Parts: sequence; structure tokens; C-alpha cells
Amino acid sequence: MKKKILIEGMSCGHCVNHVKEALSELNGVTSVDVNLDGKYAILDAKKDVKDEEIKFAIDDAGYEVVGIEVL
Repeated sequence: MKKKILIEGMSCGHCVNHVKEALSELNGVTSVDVNLDGKYAILDAKKDVKDEEIKFAIDDAGYEVVGIEVL
């Protein structure tokens, strides 16, 4: 299961690492790729991760989810 998460508020490499760490801690996540220029993250998981869980993790890290797409 892959999802693309559109994220506002990232401005540097530290932000990328912070988002990657927050998403990697979610149960079932196998990989996370964060693109600073595109302002998105690609999350790959072995099970479905609920959008609410993703939004909470990103909000808790200090950023804003503006959209989630299933790939």
C-alpha cells in the first residue's frame, strides 16, 4: 500500500528528516521518501495506514497535511 502525502510547512533538510521520522514510526510502515521541492512524502506500508493516523503524525511533527492520495 502506497500513499502520497502532500505537506505544507517543510523548508529545509531538517524538516525532511523530521517528517520522515514521524511517518516511519507509524505501525506497518516499511519505507518513507520525502521530497522537499515537491512538498510531499511517499509512504509504503505492508498494511493500510489510516489517513487520520498520517495526519496526526504530521500535525504532531509541526507540519500540515493538505492532501493524501492512494498510489
